[in-house]
Amino acid sequence: MLEQFHVPEDIAVRVLQQDMRSTVEDIFMKMGMAQTDARQSADALMYADIRGIESHGVSNMMRSYVEGFGKGSINPRPNWRVIRESASGATIDCDRGLGLAVGPQAMKIAIEKAGRSGAGVVTCTNGRHFGAAAYHAQIALRHDMIGMAMTVGGNRVVPTFGAKPMIGLNPIAFAAPTRKEPPFVFDASTSSVAGNKIALAKRLGVPAMPGWIAEPDGTPIMDTRPIPEDYLMLPLGATREIGSHKGYGLSVMVDILCGVLSGTGPGFKNRGKASHFFMAIKVAAFTDLAKFKSDMDDFMEGLRETPPAPGHERVVYAGLPEHEAEMDRSVNGIPYHPEVIAWFKGTVAELRLRDRLPEARTKRG
Repeated sequence: MLEQFHVPEDIAVRVLQQDMRSTVEDIFMKMGMAQTDARQSADALMYADIRGIESHGVSNMMRSYVEGFGKGSINPRPNWRVIRESASGATIDCDRGLGLAVGPQAMKIAIEKAGRSGAGVVTCTNGRHFGAAAYHAQIALRHDMIGMAMTVGGNRVVPTFGAKPMIGLNPIAFAAPTRKEPPFVFDASTSSVAGNKIALAKRLGVPAMPGWIAEPDGTPIMDTRPIPEDYLMLPLGATREIGSHKGYGLSVMVDILCGVLSGTGPGFKNRGKASHFFMAIKVAAFTDLAKFKSDMDDFMEGLRETPPAPGHERVVYAGLPEHEAEMDRSVNGIPYHPEVIAWFKGTVAELRLRDRLPEARTKRG
């Protein structure tokens, strides 16, 4: 993530991963989730936080999930089922289940099919938010497979030249195994910036950068300004002149693979319902596994050893900064904004759960 989205260290409250994980599990079970699903869902959120992907960790998502459970829009105990299946593919009805719990099960089916057929694809309908797409894609790595995950939801993005939100943030995640180097793990929305990062920016007082958002009439905002109350989100590329048609096209592709292919239909006709796509590719079905991993190491090493342009310290690849964040946060704890800690403390008190979290600092320094 861009540095401006991280909580400044002088106000951050460092929390040990296990303390936050246990707190999140407690809240999920209080919302009615089975312990297994609560544990799985907490793992997905902690994956995001431990790797520095705050936009999809507990800071933004827990209050949204608690609200969804309270309103009944999320089913805490879904009876998800496979409604169509072939040797290499399947479609799952998620029964309004939280994607954090159902998504890994769908990926498991894709992996099992890839083990037999070389590649496996699972689409999901009638789902709910599934967190960081990278979490689901990286599950394939431990099976020596390439993983992909996509989702449709939150229709807040305007098409190029459009004045009405018709497409979702529609992230694409791709994970490929390596031998020695940190794996390549790419995860990005097809919008100009992830919607949850706008929430982070508001919390941190960070202004919108040029090309992030549009006026309510669809006009791209191409200067730096405070984030307004009313705005629309732009496709990746912001304007046609600098490539918004590419982000727009990729977003439609995700919508087709997730929504239309699963039988859900276009995202703009199914607001509030998420549809997902998972794919696993067995490397050994296409090439020698050892050679693939060696080639991946050479590739990743070559990228990170690329001479940096003036003004930059180094070149990185997707997955490397997250790997480094995980090394730090596993030892030193995860930095949270004081407002987030206050929300958790208020929530566990209201739900009469154990408070494991430290007190937030009241001022800088």
